[in-house]
Amino acid sequence: MENMSELEACGRLFGCVQRLCGNRSAIEESEPRQVRGRRGAQDLEGPSGPEDAILPVPVSPSPASTSSQEDSCKPLPKNCYRLLVLGSARVGKTAIVARFLSNKFDESYTPTIEDFHRKLYRIRGEVYQLDLVDTSGNHPFPAMRRLSFLTGDLFILVFSMDNRESFEEAIRLRESIMEAKITATQNVKGRSKSHNIKVPMVMAGNKCDYDVKVVSVQEAEKYCVSQDEFCVFSEVSAKFNTNIDDLFAQLFAVAGLPPEMAPSQHRKVPLSFGSPTMFPPSQPKHKATLSIKRRLSDACGVVAPNVRRPSIRTDLMIMRTKTCSLAAGNENIAPGSRITLRSSEPGKTCTIQ
Repeated sequence: MENMSELEACGRLFGCVQRLCGNRSAIEESEPRQVRGRRGAQDLEGPSGPEDAILPVPVSPSPASTSSQEDSCKPLPKNCYRLLVLGSARVGKTAIVARFLSNKFDESYTPTIEDFHRKLYRIRGEVYQLDLVDTSGNHPFPAMRRLSFLTGDLFILVFSMDNRESFEEAIRLRESIMEAKITATQNVKGRSKSHNIKVPMVMAGNKCDYDVKVVSVQEAEKYCVSQDEFCVFSEVSAKFNTNIDDLFAQLFAVAGLPPEMAPSQHRKVPLSFGSPTMFPPSQPKHKATLSIKRRLSDACGVVAPNVRRPSIRTDLMIMRTKTCSLAAGNENIAPGSRITLRSSEPGKTCTIQ
């Protein structure tokens, strides 16, 4: 009897298993098959435990949408500028750059060889790119220094208010920059012709918080006034963040750039993984009814991480393009575009691809 009851129980169990298997196969045939994807930390918890969790494969953006997002964050060539920070050693060049990029100050001193930074802006619907080159206080390679002069669009010449030699070095740097640009332009147009070169430049007297000043404010201002309208003076202190915003506001003003590029005139966009150049959604097109303060608040900027320094070959192409554009009196010619200039002298041309 016991054997018969065991056989009946096994038969009933086998029948239940068959019915369950039949129902499951019918459900699988009627429902679409789901694909197992990679599990995340929060997706491992399912109704039947971690091992039974079935995740749909995430849908990646289409190539068209990705390219459109990248294009919306790509500046026009005419909106790309390079800013060089020059000066003697230990005058605070790196400290000023750190204040501009992240509003930080480091008490320790580390000699700079050359640091390259990039900041991207979105201002009134347009994207701007500002490359900052924090140069060394020593110049072992004069040819490379001259190349950096010719590739720069804006300049900050830093000196220390308690060091006269650094002020004299800043004056020599300005003269070298102007000489390099004028000479390169004359080589294109002809040495007999004079050409007015517009070089936005700020003489930054750092360490104004020191009690003893060897260089007075009046002396520095007098020198800048004796030059041209594109050379201005700013007294700053990177340690106490004094007039740093005014320094860059003055520089962008003489360069004709949007004032929202100054540190305090735009929102700082935090970096997000995988999309460091993505900006938040812009405001509606109908901005005419908005106040000036509201319109300025739409400006935002982000520091691009891990930007590689352009190669020497790229710098040479940029230098040649900018030199020919200055000679032609056109400041909006993009690097990499084809330019052909013909001088009045026969057989003298400058062509850049």
